[in-house]
Amino acid sequence: MKKVVLASALLTSAVALLSASTLARASNSNVPVIDLGYTQYQGVFDSVNNLTNYLGIRYAAPPTGNLRWRAPRSPERNDSFVQQADTQPSPCFQSSGGAASTNALELNKRAGVDVTGEPTEDCLFLNVYFPGNTVPTELLPTLVWIHGGGYIGGSADQYSGSDLMREANNEIVVVIIQYRLGLFGFLSGSEIKANGSLNAGLLDQHFALRWVQSHISKFGGDPSKVTIWGESAGAGSVLQHIVAQDGQTSPQLFRGAITSSTFLPSQYMYNDPIPESLYSTVVSQTNCTSAKDSLACLRAVDAAALEIVNGNVNVAGFYGTFVFVPVVDGSFITQRPTEAMKQGKVNGEALLAVTNSNEGFIFVNQSNPIAASSYASNLFPKFGTEVANITAQIYAPFGYSLEQDELIMGESIFICPTYYLLSAFQNKAWKGEFAIPPATHGSDAPYYFPSVESPPFNNSDFLAAFQGGFMSFVVSQDPNEKIAQTITPVWDLYSKNNIEMVFNKTIDNQTDVHVDSTANALLERCKFWNDLGKLTGQ
Repeated sequence: MKKVVLASALLTSAVALLSASTLARASNSNVPVIDLGYTQYQGVFDSVNNLTNYLGIRYAAPPTGNLRWRAPRSPERNDSFVQQADTQPSPCFQSSGGAASTNALELNKRAGVDVTGEPTEDCLFLNVYFPGNTVPTELLPTLVWIHGGGYIGGSADQYSGSDLMREANNEIVVVIIQYRLGLFGFLSGSEIKANGSLNAGLLDQHFALRWVQSHISKFGGDPSKVTIWGESAGAGSVLQHIVAQDGQTSPQLFRGAITSSTFLPSQYMYNDPIPESLYSTVVSQTNCTSAKDSLACLRAVDAAALEIVNGNVNVAGFYGTFVFVPVVDGSFITQRPTEAMKQGKVNGEALLAVTNSNEGFIFVNQSNPIAASSYASNLFPKFGTEVANITAQIYAPFGYSLEQDELIMGESIFICPTYYLLSAFQNKAWKGEFAIPPATHGSDAPYYFPSVESPPFNNSDFLAAFQGGFMSFVVSQDPNEKIAQTITPVWDLYSKNNIEMVFNKTIDNQTDVHVDSTANALLERCKFWNDLGKLTGQ
């Protein structure tokens, strides 16, 4: 069976780009030493891109031993020496996504995942990039990138901060963060609630955002002008921070939010039978079933053994899905995200949201067509026969079963949640669509990080238009400022007649960037999914 593509379209070639041997460096003695209070770091200057990198900054204590499945804590103080921030951090433990033909948890051989560096449980690090070789004297807007990967994969070293800096003409400071993944970051259930922290991976991100508030000014970044941006599960993470703490996070950790392919899978209550079943499965596969305290037993399990279980449980999930994802925990995430968005309980002031035209394709097994009703039932196990049949009727006009399944997956989990976000940011949101064929999930990533993977449509006018909107939003919270010098027309707010900016090309490879309106039929299907929130768990 074909290995499921990770939700972030993992960019593993980045390791060569970002390795020590490829960075043109000045003597470290000329690079500023940054005192974070708990330790000091000295970065490395990249003369090719005229920026300074601080790679592998520890922002939280190792989440190991008794700190496993607990909220992140501040690092221990280390005043003994200046640490060299010149090496990419090791990634968090990784896994593949679901590969099963039905939605049932069963033992499965772990599928391999390509990662850069040796994965480890001690992985709470971030990278910071600022322009030039001295700390900017005037504080600059700050962009925090949250990587994707279905909440089970991805790492900081797969993304080039220098690309984002270059696209913004070195007018910003960039932060790229890592967070706990898979069962290490998202194991849930009543036992975790009672003696740990649910959504540990989200709390890592939250902790990193608070780190930014405390320390980014030391790198020339403005903590009052932070934009958070992610792709796939990174965009899903952005959504989580938007609805976190009933939209009343204090102080506010970001003013702007960008989502590229918002990922909103089923997000059950922490004690729902499904997350409780996952907890029981992990306990069983680690021989902790007979332990008086199963969670204490799990905390004592060797990390490498736990990582094997992480892979087994993830791969046993339904094809194209990810089983360890955020839950409604009652404190950080207090209700289903769709409900929070309906009620306008959001953090942040402005939103830029982009979807791809063909989001669902890579998550559907192309060699194993499933009737739409069965597919919907596997994707959302709480669907009964009646709801599954209604879903099939709605998508019946769209070709054969494969095409219907792709649309069900793409619209319910990626595209429609984006429109829910847009509705929550009335009169302060912009919508884009990435349509360069095949416009599958993740195919926009090379256009954000072209030095990591060359974009198939490597057209300078298109790149300037596409990238310019994002970077203009980071700088001024409006995509129009920088696109004025590009081929992009005026980009109106989404609230003005459901306006979207479409980024495409013609058959003869000419740029095609134009304004369109969201199809009413799509919005009707999104309403259908929104009305089913209790059953989908969204």
